Amino acid sequence: MPPITPPDPRAVMMRHVDGPDAVLRHGDHPDHVVDVHLPTPRLGVRTRAPLAVLLHGGFWRAEHDRRHTRPLAVALREQGYAVATPEYRRTGADGGWPGTFDDVARIRSRLPGLLDDALPGLVAPRRPIVVGHSAGGHLALWWALTGRREDAAHAVALAPVADLARAYAENLGDGAVRDLMGGGPARHPDRYAAADTAVLLRRWAGRRPVVVHGDADEQVPVAHSRGLVGIDLVELPATDHFAIIDPLSPAWPHVLRAIGGRSAPCV
Repeated sequence: MPPITPPDPRAVMMRHVDGPDAVLRHGDHPDHVVDVHLPTPRLGVRTRAPLAVLLHGGFWRAEHDRRHTRPLAVALREQGYAVATPEYRRTGADGGWPGTFDDVARIRSRLPGLLDDALPGLVAPRRPIVVGHSAGGHLALWWALTGRREDAAHAVALAPVADLARAYAENLGDGAVRDLMGGGPARHPDRYAAADTAVLLRRWAGRRPVVVHGDADEQVPVAHSRGLVGIDLVELPATDHFAIIDPLSPAWPHVLRAIGGRSAPCV
């Protein structure tokens, strides 16, 4: 397989694309918003678009928000998905334990009703595909592993920080897990038992999540995903942390295949 990293993989972070078709609120905090991108209706087809929930990364920190994943959201919209990109509280903006997790749980619970009320008949909001990148990959796994079976049809984690204890020990993101969890697993074993998806996967009996990870990732080394149990790992050669969310990268067909095929199914 040829290398699949574009010349400037970080370019996706600054690329301008269309904004959302709707912005919904899931709570009272300024960060309690959800961007929604809707696909173009198919001529003569009256079906509701299947839902993909896209959780952004950035080591759970406030300086990184959902906007850098808009190119990926637009690309999924073009494949026929309705794409909901929630914001959540991050460290430095009232997030961290437990607020970040409270927000994801609230989004998981409230999003179907919000979409039904705001966009009636346009979106099939139940049993979404949940996709996340980096820290958002951890949250996508947490969404699926701690929710009900009907809360997620499928989970896809792109270069996730899935093993919190290991990420803490290796000081990934200059203390990102310490900031998220308020310390390490020795200090907060109950928190890690509830939030560390590497632990949760060991007792998961549902559909195996798919993890897509590049072997040239310097932000979250692929060894973190190789060590997970209970997943289907798609390892991409010569692919870094940002190419994996770039629809213009040759990595995109592999990501799309992991999410569910060449285009969204009709509902």
